[in-house]
Amino acid sequence: MATPSVLFVCLGNICRSPTAEAIFRQQLEQAGLEDKILVDSAGTGDWHIGSAPDSRAQSAALKRGYNMKNLRARQVSVDDFARFTYIVAMDFSNRDNLLSLASTSDDSAAQQKISLMLSHHGETSLQEVPDPYYGGDNGFDQVIDLLEIACAGLLTHIRD
Repeated sequence: MATPSVLFVCLGNICRSPTAEAIFRQQLEQAGLEDKILVDSAGTGDWHIGSAPDSRAQSAALKRGYNMKNLRARQVSVDDFARFTYIVAMDFSNRDNLLSLASTSDDSAAQQKISLMLSHHGETSLQEVPDPYYGGDNGFDQVIDLLEIACAGLLTHIRD
C-alpha cells in the first residue's frame, strides 16, 4: 500500500493551509506517525509563492506550540493529484478551484481526493475555515481551534 499523503489548500498558502500543515505534523509526531504520512500545503493563488506564513498566523500558532517558520508558500499544481492521497480545501472557493484543476489531471480519481477541511471536524456547524487575513488577531485563534479538531478527525479517518 502506498504511503498516505495529505495536501492542505487555501488561497495564498500563508494563513490557513500552513497552519493546518503545522498542526497535522505535530499530531502525527504525537501519534508516532511522522514517518508514515506525508504532509504539505499549497495555495490556489500564485501571489505568495516562496513567502513565509503570515506573521499573525505564525504568532498565533507559536503561542499554541506550532512552529511554521520553515514553511514557504507554493501554488498547487496538477501534479499534486498524482502525489497526494488526500487534498483538503479550506473553503468552497478553493475546493471549486481544485475540482477544476483536477479535471485536467491524468489521475482518474483526482476529484475524489478532494474534501473540505471542516468535513473532518464533526463538532461545528461551519462548513468553511474562515479566512483570517483581513480580520483581527482573534481570527487566527479561531482558525487554530477549528483546525486542531478537524486535523484530529482527518487523522482518525486516515488511520481507519
